[in-house]
Amino acid sequence: MREVLADIEKWQLAGQSVALATVVQTWGSSPRGVGAKMAFTAANDIAGSVSGGCIEGAVITAGEDLFAGGVPQLLHFGVADEMAWDVGLACGGIIEVWVEALDTAVYTFLRDLIQHNRKGVALTILQGPADLVGRKLAFDQAGRRVGELGAWTETAVAAAQTCQNSQRLWLNEQIELFVDVLRPAPTLLLVGGAHIAVALAAIASVLDYRVVVIDPRRAFGSAARFPHVAQVIQSWPDEALATLELGPETAVALLSHDPKIDDPALQVLLNSEVGYIGALGSPKTHASRVARLHKMGFDETAVARIHAPIGLRIGAKTPAEIALAIMGEIVQQDRLGAGS
Repeated sequence: MREVLADIEKWQLAGQSVALATVVQTWGSSPRGVGAKMAFTAANDIAGSVSGGCIEGAVITAGEDLFAGGVPQLLHFGVADEMAWDVGLACGGIIEVWVEALDTAVYTFLRDLIQHNRKGVALTILQGPADLVGRKLAFDQAGRRVGELGAWTETAVAAAQTCQNSQRLWLNEQIELFVDVLRPAPTLLLVGGAHIAVALAAIASVLDYRVVVIDPRRAFGSAARFPHVAQVIQSWPDEALATLELGPETAVALLSHDPKIDDPALQVLLNSEVGYIGALGSPKTHASRVARLHKMGFDETAVARIHAPIGLRIGAKTPAEIALAIMGEIVQQDRLGAGS
């Protein structure tokens, strides 16, 4: 949803009707995953995508019925091997796409969650009795709701709360839901605002990470050096980290080279559930770091959480190359797991 927000806002301000297409299931190779979205208008303005380009035209054609007062549709596209490369499906595949008129109330609710970086879920009835198909409901972790699914509201909410990822879900033999899980944007905390941090913040922002820079030194921890990040905190890392939410979707890169900055941060981070911890420095520097952490009481299991020297081994030399290696390692762990 994040990738289409700005365009939807623009179209709504211009008074245009908006349709939304969502990938609800894929089989085989697929360029876009479940939950990927494309928004479009009757004037053929487009934002986002649901494939490599081949089925977008068919989706927009289906949307023409919506703009004329038609009903939502579940579209099925089979892509043969001979046309797979044109679509971006390396070995062929199947995509199913749900096309609907934008539900303004649900959209506004989800937009608010995205802007405040909160988790939420949107439910849509894909199949069932005619009076239920297309109904939507959205809710968040605080229990707020928008929309309703008739007599199935409570059953659907209870079932959806067990889903960690976007997926289709049968409530019974007749009613099928699409559970669209909206996760907070992943956060990258940069401890130390030197030259590598500037390049890393830029790369992470392109990948839709929410970037926070922490550095007590005014020369490095300044908004002027990081004009596009979510937050710059000029305080000692342990103090700053105490004010932030540290969870599995948080990655942390320690870039200061200074034990006075890195060690207090590590004392907090190794007692947290952050998904990634990386520290800049040579093997010799890291060995000294490990010895200090052992003296603080951290065992081998805790210390092993630290990726050091930080980043993938790509022969990086320049600050931008080192930043690329770091971001590559963060994405690799996020996609493939801690053992990658």
